[in-house]
Amino acid sequence: MTAIPFAIDTDTAAKSGAPSVQTYARVAGLLLALSMIFGFLGEWYIPSRFMSTDPAVTARNIASSMSLYRIGFAAYLVEAICDIGLALLFYVLLKAVSKPIALAAAFFGLVSTALYGVAEIFYYAPTVLLSGASYMNAFSPEQINALTALSLKLFARVGMMFLALYGIATILRGYLIFRSGYLPKFIGVLLMLGGGAFVLRNITMLLTPAFASDFFLVAMFPAGLALTFWMLVKGVDVAKWETRAALARNHTR
Repeated sequence: MTAIPFAIDTDTAAKSGAPSVQTYARVAGLLLALSMIFGFLGEWYIPSRFMSTDPAVTARNIASSMSLYRIGFAAYLVEAICDIGLALLFYVLLKAVSKPIALAAAFFGLVSTALYGVAEIFYYAPTVLLSGASYMNAFSPEQINALTALSLKLFARVGMMFLALYGIATILRGYLIFRSGYLPKFIGVLLMLGGGAFVLRNITMLLTPAFASDFFLVAMFPAGLALTFWMLVKGVDVAKWETRAALARNHTR
């Protein structure tokens, strides 16, 4: 079996032409920026333009701007691709601190992305319901409108139900960053607070919906901005990362 090239050492990387740890950090920063932009578009901004308390209005909004509605789905796909890449990159960047915890964070991140994809099925459903296909003639216009509104409700509810998994991944990454020594501790703290807010949002939505404030979602914003900016502008402290990576390799021997 060929060894996976992500267990990088900067000396051997330079000789072999493999990307350096700083390159991984820069790519992570770019993917974070793209994930935030397309996540904002696909998960909130574009869907919010179509939702109404009146099912007939919701259906009419979608039918009249179907191209924009589909762009919302495409925006989520871009975000999902970025998040899958980030699961790998954060594992590479943080496994020097603790490989088991970095692996757990990667798993939680991947599962949360996959399960949010389940929610996106409900978002996509109105493109079929409102397609005007002959098989939809079995439903009255009122029934189609109700099904369309129900699809968007399920999209919002199912998507929120899996925030806890993403929150746990973020808490673990924040903890590893806090302990790393090659990334700022304050970013680790912000990530742990943001991830914890996502978990609380999930718990309150399921158990006490009246207290499920959107403030919990906003709490992730400062952490995301800080981490994105730092990865793009500063990256990691390579010398300290090399030291942690060397200690981790010696510990496993």
